[in-house]
Amino acid sequence: MAAVRGVLRCALAAAVLAAALALDNGLARTPPMGWLHWERFLCATDCATDPHRCVSERLFVEMADVMAAEGWRDAGYEFVCIDDCWMAPTRDEHDRLQADPKRFPSGIRKLADYVHSKGLKLGIYSDVGNKTCAGFPGSYNHYDLDAQTFASWGVDLLKFDGCNSGSLELLAEGYRRMSVALNKTGRSIVYSCEWPFYLRPMQQPNYTEIKQYCNHWRNFFDVYDSWSSIKSILDWTALHQGSIVKIAGPGGWNDPDMLVIGNFGLSWDQAVTQMAMWAIMAAPLFMSNDLRHISPEAKWLLQNKEVIAINQDPLGKQGYQITKDKNFELWERPLSGQAYAVAVLNHQEIGGPQNFTFSLTFLGNGLACNPACSVQQILPASRDWGVYSWVSSLSVEVNPTGTVLLKVVAL
Repeated sequence: MAAVRGVLRCALAAAVLAAALALDNGLARTPPMGWLHWERFLCATDCATDPHRCVSERLFVEMADVMAAEGWRDAGYEFVCIDDCWMAPTRDEHDRLQADPKRFPSGIRKLADYVHSKGLKLGIYSDVGNKTCAGFPGSYNHYDLDAQTFASWGVDLLKFDGCNSGSLELLAEGYRRMSVALNKTGRSIVYSCEWPFYLRPMQQPNYTEIKQYCNHWRNFFDVYDSWSSIKSILDWTALHQGSIVKIAGPGGWNDPDMLVIGNFGLSWDQAVTQMAMWAIMAAPLFMSNDLRHISPEAKWLLQNKEVIAINQDPLGKQGYQITKDKNFELWERPLSGQAYAVAVLNHQEIGGPQNFTFSLTFLGNGLACNPACSVQQILPASRDWGVYSWVSSLSVEVNPTGTVLLKVVAL
């Protein structure tokens, strides 16, 4: 027991240190939630041929309307985020970024005003290099000017990509400088970085430094609308959890990329897995789908209050894998109120449902169910499992590629 107390003291000290070194802009105290256009709508710019899917002010106005009217805002999804391809091909006569005049005829300021009128916030995109990933003007050598421009437009979040930076030194300098420039504007702007992703091929990221500058950061490749993509993100996260889990917390989060639930590539069980595991990982929840045309089942899953409550838990600790046994993974996430979220993931892609049995002493270093606990199933459907003792075992039936999400509360 002394060893357990020592581990807990070390974990507490690490959490205090991480909190002290977080970006001090008072934002993202829980993982940000919203909608982002990229995975679903990419760089569609031909509004004449396809106005419904074109990256234009119409798309963001319509998405804001749906988010306000159909429960998304009330569920916690507050950001409407523009990704790459919003810009004109060149800066204006004052060297400022400008929106494409045909696709955004009212300008970003008017769009921000409209989004704000719906009780929502506007996110925008730029790049640390001289060009964005899609070839539009980047922010290199314009960090202060671009930050001031975004603030003057009423922007609430900046996604800052890492293409075309030239060198690792310029990449790091650019991410630092934009963070300082955003704070100098005096406007509250959440800062979303891709700094560690672009560093990793060459060097190990310094997450303590990254958290001093960024509110959340991407570590791995873009998500695709496929099970193989979701699986690769989870595998990468488990493999690197020793370096990334401890740094996450209020003000700074690891970002495994967008929720693709409601699109085309995931089965129901795989959609449940993405929602459950993004909650376990304390991930920012940015949907990339078409909210104007989404199934009732996907809407129920994405707006599930119990799952969102786990994701938004104020303790702010990221979950982690505690064991892997053949096709099963067992993950836990410490929550406030002496509770734990627990996920049982079945990787098998053949056959039918399988059972996984584990001892409750596995959870929380043996403390999650000591001397007893209540167990509630959250996903794939809400169900009360009753009260268990510390020495009990749970047997969980999980569909192939599915996840069962539980909440365990010590009594």
